[in-house]
Amino acid sequence: MKHLPNILTSMRLVLALFMFVALAAASGSVPGLADRLEPPLQFALERWAVYAFVIAAVTDFFDGWLARKLDATTVWGAILDPIGDKVLVCGAVLGLLALGPQPMVVLPAGLILFREFTVSALREVGAGKGVKLPVTLLAKWKTTLQLTALAFELVVAAWGAFSLPDGLHDPVALFAHSLFWLAALVTLITGAQYWEQTRKALS
Repeated sequence: MKHLPNILTSMRLVLALFMFVALAAASGSVPGLADRLEPPLQFALERWAVYAFVIAAVTDFFDGWLARKLDATTVWGAILDPIGDKVLVCGAVLGLLALGPQPMVVLPAGLILFREFTVSALREVGAGKGVKLPVTLLAKWKTTLQLTALAFELVVAAWGAFSLPDGLHDPVALFAHSLFWLAALVTLITGAQYWEQTRKALS
């Protein structure tokens, strides 16, 4: 049981990879499969990708909760957890963009990717100089917002795969886009906070 949190975190990485490959395949971006991609297979790939994303997102809550509950917090888990989050978010963003032109998604998606890579670089540079950047409460909410918004965006992008009513598409899309923009805003705010923390620590 002590290894369960790390197993869940590792599973998140595997599911993130599967999700991205499934979305890439559904978009016709996998060599050798594009010419044989019929609508039933495309829809199936999109559904599997969304299911994988949702399961992976749920593990983000349970691995940390179990680690505290079982007193099984480890250095390996502390390293893997943020990596798993970033791989899942970035993989979902890239897979989402691969599904086709989405004007309301491109800008917030790019801002989220910019922040994630920038903060990762800050952490790496800071670690080399003995500067630690603890995860803030707002940053935890940021991850929850990102994952929730991306789940809705993926469903909207794969709407036909779930045979959902056409009349619901526009309201759900508006909600998804609004939530995604909010997630991007919170993401930038937390990025600015980490930047300021690093600047002060290195001054």
